[in-house]
Amino acid sequence: MLDEFPSELTAEQLAALLCARLCHDLVSPVSALGAALSVLDDQDSADMHEDAMGLVRESARQAQAKLEFSRLAFGAGGSAPGILDTRELRRLTENMFSAFKPDIVWKVEASGLEKAAARLLLNLCTLGVDAAPRGGTVTVEATDAAGGARLRIVTEGPRARLEAGTALALEGQAPEHGFDGRSIQPYYTALIARSAGGRVSAHVDGERVEFVALVKPPEGMIG
Repeated sequence: MLDEFPSELTAEQLAALLCARLCHDLVSPVSALGAALSVLDDQDSADMHEDAMGLVRESARQAQAKLEFSRLAFGAGGSAPGILDTRELRRLTENMFSAFKPDIVWKVEASGLEKAAARLLLNLCTLGVDAAPRGGTVTVEATDAAGGARLRIVTEGPRARLEAGTALALEGQAPEHGFDGRSIQPYYTALIARSAGGRVSAHVDGERVEFVALVKPPEGMIG
């Protein structure tokens, strides 16, 4: 049995906070869709219809990318046993963060990852992107490690940083003002790692932030 986190959340609290995170991620493209449709419904704005259709297409693309990514990162898409092709993980990641400032540099050596490791990798990518508010690069690495996996995300860029609340949440501790839809994501990331027999560590060196996670192989896969 895993040792308890310093700040344990009930199942209801965790579910509510993760839902808050998902709603926060989706509200922007959905709101943009609504605004674009309002323009299309306005016959007096015919000169803006082409721009509105462009906004509809981009907002729909963003909403789909966020839903596909979140289905595996947070939802039941990764609950059944099995191996996920890392090419699909790359597609999900690049689509999810295509509109964000940092560039994704994919250096994953493993051809496939067990679903817990795959879910953990996507959540680590989110942490890496969040750590680069002014752009830069987020390098994604994953290698096989004795039947498990070693995951490494390196964020480099101007003002790259690890927020205090994120660092606390990765250690299972509540931020100063309690968990919210933002800080629950690093807490959940650490929870995934612990459930897979590993942990997440974060290191800051100037404008460089490194996240590392080791995941043990699932039971029955140890030779």
